[in-house]
Amino acid sequence: MQSKFQIRKFLRSQPALLLLVIIFLGGFTTLINPNFIGQANILAIGQQISVLGIATMAATMLLKSGLFDLSSSGIISLTCVLVTLLITNDVSIPIAVLIGITASSSMGFINGVIVSKTKTPPLIITLGMSFVYGGIALVLTGGVFIGLKGSFAYLGNGRIFGIPVSIIVLFVVVLVTFFVVNYTRYGRRLTAIGNNPEAAYLAGVKVDKYIIANYTICGGVFGLAGLVLLSRLGSVVAGVGAGIELRSIAAAIVGGISVSGGKGSVFGAFLGVILMGMLANGMNILGISSYYQNIVLGIVMVLAVIISNIDKIKRS
Repeated sequence: MQSKFQIRKFLRSQPALLLLVIIFLGGFTTLINPNFIGQANILAIGQQISVLGIATMAATMLLKSGLFDLSSSGIISLTCVLVTLLITNDVSIPIAVLIGITASSSMGFINGVIVSKTKTPPLIITLGMSFVYGGIALVLTGGVFIGLKGSFAYLGNGRIFGIPVSIIVLFVVVLVTFFVVNYTRYGRRLTAIGNNPEAAYLAGVKVDKYIIANYTICGGVFGLAGLVLLSRLGSVVAGVGAGIELRSIAAAIVGGISVSGGKGSVFGAFLGVILMGMLANGMNILGISSYYQNIVLGIVMVLAVIISNIDKIKRS
C-alpha cells in the first residue's frame, strides 16, 4: 500500500510532469531532426549542461534551506581567474585547482557569515558580493583574455571510455547532493531550516552554523563548476560566469524546488537542468534565434513556478 501511495504521489509531482515534457520534447525534436537523439548530440547536451548542472546542485542546497546566492557568477569568475593566473605562472595544476576550490569555498564562507550574523536578506547581500568578487576578477585580469594554451583541457574536454569527463563530474555531484539531502542529518536539518528556521532553532538546530556551512560548501561547488567551464573554454576573462546565478536558480525552480525553502527534490532539480539543456539544444538544431530562446526559457520558468504553486492557487 505504501509503495502504491508513493507511486501515485510521484505521478502527481512536478518531476513526473517534467519527465513527460522531456520525453515529448525529445520525440518532437527527433521527428524534425533525427540527429537530436543521436549519441553524439546526447553527449553534446551533457557537456553543455555540465556547468549549469553542477551550479544548480549548489543552488538547490541553498534553496532547500531557504537561501539564495546571486554571487555565484562572481565566485565562478574569480575562481577561474585565480586558477588561470596560477597555472600561467607555472603553479602545478593540482595545486592551482586546490587553491581555486579553497578560494571559492572561502567566498561562500564570507557570504554565509554576513547573511547569518547580520540577519540581512541573502538576496541583497549576495548580489552585492557578486559585484565585489566580479570586480576583483576584473582588476586581476585588467579586462583582457588570458589563455591557458591547452594546459587545463582534460576536466572540460577529456573522455573516459568515450564519456566526457565533465558529464562524469556532473553525475558525481548530483549523486552526492542527492545522498546529502536525503540520507544525512545535515541535509535533513537544512530542509528543516528551510521549512521554518524559528522552529528549527527552538528544536536545538544551530541555524547560523548550518547557514555558514551551507554557503561554504556551495561556494566550493560553484568553484568546481567554474573549473569545468574554464577547462572547456581554455581561456578566461572577467565575467566568464555571467548569468549562471539566475539560470541555476531557474533550473532548480523548474524542477520543483520551492523559493520559500524546504520543498522539492534533487532529482527534480536535475530534470530541470536536463529540460533547459534540451530546450536550448533543440532550438539551436531547429535554427531558432537566441533572442527567442531567452523568451522560451523565461516562459518555461514562469509556468513551472505557477504549477508548483497550483495547490495554493486552488486554496485561495
